[in-house]
Amino acid sequence: MAFSEILIRWYSSNKRCLPWRETQNPYFIWLSEIILQQTQVKQGLPYYEAFTEHFPTVFDLASAKESEVLKLWQGLGYYSRARNLHFTAKYVVNECDGVFPKTYKDLLNLKGVGDYTASAIASICFNEATAVVDGNVYRVLSRYFGIETPINSTAGIKAFKTLAQELLDKKDPATFNQAIMEFGATQCRPKNPECMFCPFQESCVAFNKGKVDELPVKLKKLKVKQRYFNFLVFLSEDKKTVLEKREGKGIWQNLYQFPLIETDKNMNYNQFLKLVESHPIPKGKSFELHQYNDVPKVHKLSHQHLNTTFWIVSIDSVENGVPFETITKYPVPILIGKFIEEFES
Repeated sequence: MAFSEILIRWYSSNKRCLPWRETQNPYFIWLSEIILQQTQVKQGLPYYEAFTEHFPTVFDLASAKESEVLKLWQGLGYYSRARNLHFTAKYVVNECDGVFPKTYKDLLNLKGVGDYTASAIASICFNEATAVVDGNVYRVLSRYFGIETPINSTAGIKAFKTLAQELLDKKDPATFNQAIMEFGATQCRPKNPECMFCPFQESCVAFNKGKVDELPVKLKKLKVKQRYFNFLVFLSEDKKTVLEKREGKGIWQNLYQFPLIETDKNMNYNQFLKLVESHPIPKGKSFELHQYNDVPKVHKLSHQHLNTTFWIVSIDSVENGVPFETITKYPVPILIGKFIEEFES
């Protein structure tokens, strides 16, 4: 029996019931694929449900304010996805009359849509025979065929795409693509895969050579950068604080945060007090400084670790302050959101 036949037969008996599998509407498929980029289904599902409830059509999403989109996205990370999502919704409405492109090639023109997402939408919605290759697919193919070419190398990316395209069921690309992604997510998992109950066990190279834990191969990442963030949480007598919108490019673009002082190391109280005294907001005013967390909270991102300390600054008044009770309405990084929840509890 061919690889695709075994896979699709497995899928028909083992697939999870997920809302985006009940539709071929390109808006919903696109939305689910953007949300699930670098995100597990169990984490992404509530966001998908929230987005489809708040923005049931691409027109609703396009007409929303960016701050609304970012607020709904809060906690999911990689906020450029949310900004691209909003940009593309407006593009589809304004430039395409609300109709999504119907081919892989044209879908690639949408901001935030790469090879994988374009392949998923084109195959699932329009039955185009183009194979998806994501982390799950890399893992399944590298293990089954015993391929040791690094999946994040130029040669690896090309080789796995070619192989996936050769294996693709050209008559039913939608089912095949969903099947191989589901197989990697639930059967051929990164850790503790279900090898003993795998329909490919007899012919899987990794299983038969004892290399399941060694594949897929990935080139080592760059060294993670350590950064030191100090947030100033101003509290005035009339219960106002200061929030700043992050401008320019960056991981938290257009999100809100407390005033930030970045240092080259963790600071003790006396060292940091001198920095606060020269800060524009409290400069010349009397204030009391309290260190909220004695041990820095480490917020881990893919390329950097943010060693974060929150400092409470009690002060008579602040200019352009916002009522502290309203700050939950602003889109903020999850790091800030967790502090607010903890501080208010």
